Amino acid sequence: MTASRALVLGILALITVLSPCGGEDDIKADHVGTYGSVVYQSYGPNGQYTFEFDGDEKFYVDLDKKETIWRIPEFAQLMSFDPQGGLQDIATVKHNLDILTKRSNSTPATNEVPEVTVFPKSPVLLGQPNTLICFVDNIFPPVVSITWLRNSKSVTDSVYETSFLSKSDHSFHKMSYLTFIPSDDDVYDCKVEHWGLEEPVLKHWEPEVPAPMSELTETVVCALGLSVGIVGIVVGTIFIIQGLRSGGTSRHPGPL
Repeated sequence: MTASRALVLGILALITVLSPCGGEDDIKADHVGTYGSVVYQSYGPNGQYTFEFDGDEKFYVDLDKKETIWRIPEFAQLMSFDPQGGLQDIATVKHNLDILTKRSNSTPATNEVPEVTVFPKSPVLLGQPNTLICFVDNIFPPVVSITWLRNSKSVTDSVYETSFLSKSDHSFHKMSYLTFIPSDDDVYDCKVEHWGLEEPVLKHWEPEVPAPMSELTETVVCALGLSVGIVGIVVGTIFIIQGLRSGGTSRHPGPL
């Protein structure tokens, strides 16, 4: 089955939702329409066309450059997708959304409160390259700002962000990745801004470095180790001497 046909089969229904916007722009209402993995909203206006597999992004269509962007570049060597198909579906969603927005009298929906989690991709070793993942779940409407802070200062290098990934309840989730080298001097925060939040959320992360032992503790540990070693040598020497004596006695039995 080709990727385009699989995408067509995956498009089930047009869902239109209306939500109010907040913030400094003072926008009265926002309108969002999703068509399978196609999303268009009047805020901006903007939209996205993604193809998902098992809850992860396989590719998306860059609407400005009008080209297909693969999540893993090697996929492009195995299959292809004409970006014009994505552009046409976005136009269809926009047209249908405008109609349904008028029919609904622009009734506003409730902004959801997103959930934020930060965790490393692999076990953390100081000085060894790693990746921090900021997972933002329960996003609605699909308008969110995710930024990284290192020691309270903005970080823009080595940052990658996925598109909005759809969920069965018609909300979305998104992930932001930060490649970094763990250090006991650096702390990180994932900053999330969304209309469902009264203020930005800062999810903190820092490497868990075992506390160094004090000099007294090191001295006690060394003394205990040395004592155990000495006792072991003494006990072993005694056993060896006893073994030699018992062996010597057995080799020279007395007269009958």
